[in-house]
Amino acid sequence: MHKDFLLPTEFIDSDSQEVRKFALEAVNGAQTQREKAVRLYYAVRDGIYYDPYRIEPTRHGFKASTILKQGYGYCVAKAIVLAAALRAEGIACRLHFADVRNHLTAARLKELMQTDTFYYHGYNDIFLDGRWIKVTPTFNLSLCEKFRVKPLDWDGTNDAIFHPFDLEGRRHMEYITDHGFFADVPFDAIINTFATCYGNKSELYAEHLRRTGDFAQEGEQEAQKEKS
Repeated sequence: MHKDFLLPTEFIDSDSQEVRKFALEAVNGAQTQREKAVRLYYAVRDGIYYDPYRIEPTRHGFKASTILKQGYGYCVAKAIVLAAALRAEGIACRLHFADVRNHLTAARLKELMQTDTFYYHGYNDIFLDGRWIKVTPTFNLSLCEKFRVKPLDWDGTNDAIFHPFDLEGRRHMEYITDHGFFADVPFDAIINTFATCYGNKSELYAEHLRRTGDFAQEGEQEAQKEKS
């Protein structure tokens, strides 16, 4: 039933040396599947830095092994790494995609995208104790502190998806369209959506390719302005 969500794929290359090494070091002697899953969740959440300005829109750039070598990625990239690491440890995991409205995105990123909607936001469904659990390893702890957003902790039992409000009571994240779950990355659908749904398409990709911008710094500055 869950075989497709245990196997390596083109993008979720759980059989690669990079992924196996990462997973082995992260579980660090954990015995149960839940313990392993929780440790892998935190290893991806805080070990892969969230950066929406450096998206490589190529098939190679969307591989888990590539993302691990880089050490950074946006939501889809981090979900890919978590799926690969879990499968490397024999835990079924699938990719889940939804369009979300991010009410706290940095002003510069919002200007580039010409929207506050993030299309094909990626997260994970993990199969533990006979049921699927939703988890979102997107925002690392240090980034949450700068944006004044409560970090998403996970106990291995309950869903861990984005909070609707931040620590100041401001609207944070709203799920608006569910695209369902997949055994591998729907690469063409994601890239085609990016190319048609974001306003400054050429500038957005040029910005990514130039690899400029500091999303965390921008968020911290805007959070400070809100407080003053």
